[in-house]
Amino acid sequence: MIAHILLLRPKQWTKNLLVFAALLFVGAFRDVAMVQLSVLAFIAMCLASSTVYVFNDLRDIERDRKHPRKCKRPLAAGLVKPSVAVVIGIVCLVSSLLLAWYVGRAALGIIAIYLVIQGLYNNWLKNVAVADVFCIGLGFVLRAVLGAAALRVEISGWLLFCTGALALMLGFSKRRNEFITMGDGGETRESLSDYTRPALDALVSIFACGAAICYGIYSLESPTARKYPGLILTSLFVFYGIARYVLIVFSKNEGGEPETLLYKDPHILMSVILFILTSILALSGFRIPLVTG
Repeated sequence: MIAHILLLRPKQWTKNLLVFAALLFVGAFRDVAMVQLSVLAFIAMCLASSTVYVFNDLRDIERDRKHPRKCKRPLAAGLVKPSVAVVIGIVCLVSSLLLAWYVGRAALGIIAIYLVIQGLYNNWLKNVAVADVFCIGLGFVLRAVLGAAALRVEISGWLLFCTGALALMLGFSKRRNEFITMGDGGETRESLSDYTRPALDALVSIFACGAAICYGIYSLESPTARKYPGLILTSLFVFYGIARYVLIVFSKNEGGEPETLLYKDPHILMSVILFILTSILALSGFRIPLVTG
C-alpha cells in the first residue's frame, strides 16, 4: 500500500501549494466558500500532477532503473505492477478533470493545458536543454493561475513573473545537481549533454535575482500592495529564502530534490512560515509608519 501511495509522489504536492497564493494575496482566506474552492482546486492539481508522475514512471521504467536515485521509485523497483499503475493513473486523471469541472470551466481549461504541456515535456521537450526547465516553470505559473481562476479573481503579473522565475531557479538548480552527479548526459537525461557547469551556475543566479526583483516590485507596486502597504515586510523573507537556497545549491550541491529542502533546511522552512504569517498580518490591515501604498 505504501508503494502505491509513493507512486503518486505526495512529496511533490508541496509544489501545488501555489494554488493558495491567490487566496492569500486577495485576502479571501476569511471566506469559507473561497477556501473550499481553493482546496478543491488544490486537490485537482495534485491529482493531475500525480497522473503525470504515474504515466511518466511507466514510460521511463528502464531508464529510471539506471538512475542512482530514481531506481528506488515503486515501478522501477518492481514494487508496483505496471497494469495497476495504469489503473491508478486513469483514476487520478478522471478525478482531477471532474473536480476541475466542478470548480469552473476556467479551472478545467487550466488543468487541461497543464496536462498537455506535461505530455509534450515527457514525450519531447524534456530532452531539449532550456526548454525542459521552461516547461517546468510554466507548470508552476499555471498552478498560481489556477488558484486565481478558482476564485474568479485577477492576479498580478509581477506575482506571476516571480513565480516563474522561482520555478526556473529551482529547475536549473535541479539540472545543475544532475549534471554534477551524473555528468554531461548519459542514459538518464539527454538534455544534460547540452548544458555546461558555468551555464547552469549563471542560469540559477539569473533567475534567483529575477525572482527577488519581481517580488520586490510586487510588494510595492501591485494593486494588493497599494491597498496593503504592510505587504512590503514579506519581501524580507522571500529574499532571505532565495539567498539561503542559492547558498545551499552552490555550497552543498543540493537542489536535486527541491521539495525536500523545505523540510531539511530550518532557515527555508522558517522563512516560509514567517512569510505566510506576515502576509496574513499585512492583509489584515497592518500598516508601517512612513510607508504608503
